[in-house]
Amino acid sequence: MRASSTELLILDLLNKEKAHLTALEVYENLRNRLPAVNPSTIYRALERLANQGKVSISDMGIGSAVFESVEQEIHHHLVCQKCGQIITLEHQEVDDFFAGIQRKNHFQIVTNHLILFGICERCQEAEGLEKAQE
Repeated sequence: MRASSTELLILDLLNKEKAHLTALEVYENLRNRLPAVNPSTIYRALERLANQGKVSISDMGIGSAVFESVEQEIHHHLVCQKCGQIITLEHQEVDDFFAGIQRKNHFQIVTNHLILFGICERCQEAEGLEKAQE
């Protein structure tokens, strides 16, 4: 199936930005180049790209799904639930973890984007200071 011009522009944007963008952010970035396209068209195109395995969809805890090109190098994230800081992990940092799960459970993992939520060091320290002052 041939990609539409909308899909090609979305892939180009995601590859250039090298970031996780919501459907609305994709629309806002492309609306000048595609004045006849509405947000629902962008969302449907993103869904098609995800179904084709060209785009990943993730929940980064911001209330909206985010999209990223899978042409980027495989990586993962730690997301602080207090301040929203996002720390990128190289795939090698979790590769042994995935391999161990696969071996133990005779299971082939297809996840290409692991996101772990927790509290960053700065927020932990801030909480520690608050507790010490109580």
